Amino acid sequence: MLPTTRRATLAAATALLATPRLAVGQTTNLKVMVFPGLANLPLFVGQAQGFFAKRGLAVEILNTPNSDVLRNGLAAGNHQLVVAGVDNAVAMEADGHDIGILIGGDSAFNAMYAKPEIRSWVDLRGKTLIVDSPRTAYAIAGYKMLEMNGLPRGTYEVRPTGGTFARYELMFNDPTAHASMLNPPFSLQAEDRGLTRLGSITEVLGPYLGNAGWAMRAWARQNPDVVTRYLAAYVEGIRFMLAPANADATVAILAERLRLQPAMARRNLALLTDPRSGSAVDGRFDLEGFRNVLKIRAEVLGTWGGTPPPAERYLDLGYWERAVASL
Repeated sequence: MLPTTRRATLAAATALLATPRLAVGQTTNLKVMVFPGLANLPLFVGQAQGFFAKRGLAVEILNTPNSDVLRNGLAAGNHQLVVAGVDNAVAMEADGHDIGILIGGDSAFNAMYAKPEIRSWVDLRGKTLIVDSPRTAYAIAGYKMLEMNGLPRGTYEVRPTGGTFARYELMFNDPTAHASMLNPPFSLQAEDRGLTRLGSITEVLGPYLGNAGWAMRAWARQNPDVVTRYLAAYVEGIRFMLAPANADATVAILAERLRLQPAMARRNLALLTDPRSGSAVDGRFDLEGFRNVLKIRAEVLGTWGGTPPPAERYLDLGYWERAVASL
């Protein structure tokens, strides 16, 4: 066995070799597609604090109108990376696309909201649930939540309408849009405007991985240094936003990017920084929460014959491990 000091020296050398190297003047353009919302704060911070730029990355954040554009665009190479509900990655794999999940995130803080006159789950019987895509992500979680509260499929109508922003607007402007899953900042704004909060995903379904980052595996294999640099900057963004000393600066970034009043931005940041239920430190992957995502998809849609596959088959976390080691 090598002496302890020599093992430490070799480990340090290995870590140094694993650190991404950047040629002088080299800049790589990256397009990252997201849904508008709180989950994008690490990207906002990474841009505002120069964490991407110092690694030679010019990151463009694209807001998707719906999950179909997000998934199809990634498959077509219109954008290289995604940060969004991880069940969309599972749906891409089910459609025959070889995706790799690169980093974890958070539960997405999604909850079921209904019009003010609806005071309980059973009041949604015969009403309309508006969703993004009817067979992915938070729509599926919503079906399971309704089922667990006495409303199986068929006892309410499902209407696809688009991403969270569109659904938030419909909840106030369409009398036939009775309920929807909403995430921050829209969910907090909905509460302030009088919508009824029936319950969150984690309150009803237990551990749940909402947002994560992923890419096409072929692209990641062709660009391992770019992926590692991107993830290192992303993790640095997470560390910055979770640090109490940076709260005021982070609130300012959040307020500007999501067009929020400072008080509302601070309420949103409190969700991410909650040590029990907030954003995962360094983007560490929540395996238990992801297994629950797969389990719910299998139960609700009958995918894989009702038996979920091993979660590990979707994961490509080696880039993240190298990124964290480089910080």
